[in-house]
Amino acid sequence: QVQLVESGGGFVQVGASLKLSCAASGRTFESFTMGWFRQAPGKEREFVAAISWPGGSKSSADSVLGRFTVSRDNAKNTMYLQMNNLKPENTAVYYCAASHLQSCGYPPSRTNDYIYWGQGTQVTVSS
Repeated sequence: QVQLVESGGGFVQVGASLKLSCAASGRTFESFTMGWFRQAPGKEREFVAAISWPGGSKSSADSVLGRFTVSRDNAKNTMYLQMNNLKPENTAVYYCAASHLQSCGYPPSRTNDYIYWGQGTQVTVSS
């Protein structure tokens, strides 16, 4: 199995930056596509960004394009989400996820494509 643990969330003001980390344990991490999802209260879990293995392809939601950047350090078994210019609508629990799915294109964005999930880290942006 693969265990994923998110960290780096917090309470920030509009315009602030946060960098989330997802630390993975398990011998098969290098083969995984990795993704970030978020879920606000009363809403469906939605895609944020994803990165392929070993990291050559990325995808992101249109709403975060240009502000959020996903990356991974395979030597450290860690994925990151750099979030800049945060907005109140970015408030949510952010989840790290991993997928075995291989794609000839960009990493998948559907929740059902990911089978391993972290516990989530809360990001709250106040105006």
